[in-house]
Amino acid sequence: RHLTTLPPHPSPHHQIICFIFLKQKRRKGMAPSTYVGAITALWNAYNNGTSQRMKIIDVYLSYVLITGILQMVYCAVVGTFPFNSFLAGFISTVGSFILTVALRVQVNPVNKSHEGKWKGLSDERAFADYLLCSVILHLVVFNFLG
Repeated sequence: RHLTTLPPHPSPHHQIICFIFLKQKRRKGMAPSTYVGAITALWNAYNNGTSQRMKIIDVYLSYVLITGILQMVYCAVVGTFPFNSFLAGFISTVGSFILTVALRVQVNPVNKSHEGKWKGLSDERAFADYLLCSVILHLVVFNFLG
């Protein structure tokens, strides 16, 4: 799917990204100030159109992503002597990231606003599923440590 076409129920973020893309596509070259303007518009749309709950989840996702990147850098610089420990830690960060993305998709009000998979799912049920899967993930990680 291209950025020039909108889905049946576009989110405000998707509409702004398409608008910025189409506006910039009409120009031959993009000056650095247009990049700043596009990023500023995207940041303002995110701040104005995203609920506090989604922002908290996004901060946690950023934390888990940075933790995974730091683990990979540590592995590249120092080495992987206790390989099971490195692998368990990295699997934990990747699994936590994936589970949190799934939670964000399930509790996002935009996904519940139209007919779809998440319409009847309550936020409490989604969080309970997230906690159960996190416990299972970390039991597997703990077991993998040996």
